[in-house]
Amino acid sequence: MKIAIIVNPLIPVPPEKYGGIERIVYMLIQELKSFGHDITLFAHPDSAAGCKLVSYTGSEYFNFKDFVKINAITAKIIFNQFDIVHTFGRMSNIALLMPSKLPKIISYQLPPTLSQIKKAIKLSRKNSLHFTGCSDYIANQIRTLTPASTIYNGVNINDYTFSQMVIEDAPLFFLGRIQVDKGTHIAIDVAKRTNKKLIIAGNIPNEQIHQDYFKAYVEPFIDGEQISYIGPVNDQQKNNLLGKALAFLMPVTWDEPFGIVMVEALACGTPVIGFRRGAIPEVIKDGINGFICDEVTDMVNAVHKVDKISRKACRDVASEKFRSTKLAKQYEHLYLTAITQ
Repeated sequence: MKIAIIVNPLIPVPPEKYGGIERIVYMLIQELKSFGHDITLFAHPDSAAGCKLVSYTGSEYFNFKDFVKINAITAKIIFNQFDIVHTFGRMSNIALLMPSKLPKIISYQLPPTLSQIKKAIKLSRKNSLHFTGCSDYIANQIRTLTPASTIYNGVNINDYTFSQMVIEDAPLFFLGRIQVDKGTHIAIDVAKRTNKKLIIAGNIPNEQIHQDYFKAYVEPFIDGEQISYIGPVNDQQKNNLLGKALAFLMPVTWDEPFGIVMVEALACGTPVIGFRRGAIPEVIKDGINGFICDEVTDMVNAVHKVDKISRKACRDVASEKFRSTKLAKQYEHLYLTAITQ
């Protein structure tokens, strides 16, 4: 198949450090290429996904200049006669293609804007538009309006080193943007209450509200001994840190759409301890590959019994349920279904 894949042009594919969606798209492209498909990626100019690249730039918040660029994207898609177009970015990226018979897939990695989906359904030709969510939590929201497929994000299991065991005083690990809804302050609280070391990794967003959060609720507790902050990490560093951790903490205070870092932790054999929010219960099976918690006290208790979790069981879940080849085969099946309708 001749496939066009579109992402918002803010981060290259693959990302050097932060960029969950871009990482998923990169893995999907590698798998689809191995199946023999012809891929063209519309993305950030610095992208290097090993396929044809149509580079474009854009802003975080949609404006008129972005609309002009979308016209150019539309023209290139029509000219190249793709079999299917698949966007992981803004719906506006394919807005002008809605009335066409070209099969279109819109994949949601974040909570969907239902009003936009309604408009897209009205504009699109019958059976030409298909939706996916990265979890049942996301797909079920779309299903209130139209059918949607759940296709879980995945990892290339071979990219992650399995650690059968860790040292006695292995640290807890937190990886994510340093902001209140990711719960960095809760991870610190759990470490303090369990007397465990905690390594914090991730970027601090530039917005003042996040800078203030870091200075008030994170920085005062960083001592370089029990609590360490190491900033953003690359894939090799992340692999090493995940594999050496006693547990990965997912203390989010928002409804997480998926959280690929949980699967990355499992691939290294590291149990995940997270709150019952969003898609977390779809990834973590309580007592099997981690613990699902309702309160901070539950998380504290989970840390004390996390050594009862089999690290091999964690790896097995990642390998069996969240492997990148499975993700790619599901998308390939959806492409073929959309094309033949």
